[in-house]
Amino acid sequence: MSEITLDQLPEDCFAQIMSLTSPQDVCRSVLVSSPIRFVADSDTVWEKFLPPNYEEILSRLVSPFVYSSKKELFARLSNPQLIDGGRKIFSIEKSTGKKCYMLSARELSIKWASHPLYWSWKPQFPQSRFAEVAELRTISWLEILGLLNTKLLSPRTLYGTYLILHFANRAYGLDTLPSEVSLEVGNVVKSQGTVYLSRCDSKKQSNSERLCCVRSCRRSKFCSAEKQVPVERKDGWMEIELGQFYNDQQGDEEVRMCLKEVKGEHLKGGLIVEGIELRPIQLH
Repeated sequence: MSEITLDQLPEDCFAQIMSLTSPQDVCRSVLVSSPIRFVADSDTVWEKFLPPNYEEILSRLVSPFVYSSKKELFARLSNPQLIDGGRKIFSIEKSTGKKCYMLSARELSIKWASHPLYWSWKPQFPQSRFAEVAELRTISWLEILGLLNTKLLSPRTLYGTYLILHFANRAYGLDTLPSEVSLEVGNVVKSQGTVYLSRCDSKKQSNSERLCCVRSCRRSKFCSAEKQVPVERKDGWMEIELGQFYNDQQGDEEVRMCLKEVKGEHLKGGLIVEGIELRPIQLH
């Protein structure tokens, strides 16, 4: 009996097999042969990698676009897209097709953000994808809260949540005490911890900035070499993790992501907030 090669399988059968892999695997398969490339580019395959509610997501786009195939649609959605009047960003992870969200600063609950004495809103901030970001003028009570429903996320997925931020040149008092971070799903606390709103780990700091940071650390009795501080992103912003959770999507629950520093009575300022991002974490 002669062996059957992959490109001899019925098209619908092979398409079904490919749809059970991953977008990354399908992209690799196009190098095998022309018949396989034809199936790999089909709508049957790529629709499996799109979110089940992709049509509803498309209706929420700030800038709708036209696409000629489901593969092209996947590629367009793998790039960040503004939705919901520009208050959120949606994308899908290129390697898995899982959903990612970013909530803008306007979508967050920031204590005293509407009071111009404490916070200011900066329009068209460089490198931000949102229309405006929030900058802390001066305050003693810092509290930032983000909310998102689990039903909007991909099921059976481990998510990380991150505060996306920057520091103004005038930033002060932000790492005098550690900030508390917490993540809750429903009424269950998934994680708690402390972070330091400090630029001490920045590889791009000048010598004078590094010296200033070291002096700041020496003044803080909480400073240590192992403290969790923001890290730089490829998009020019910084991020600090708020917590992780596994979304089994068994229910309709609210994810609460919070950063606060409310114990110190000192003033702090210069924190620039772009938003909170939720994205899948790959287990290795």
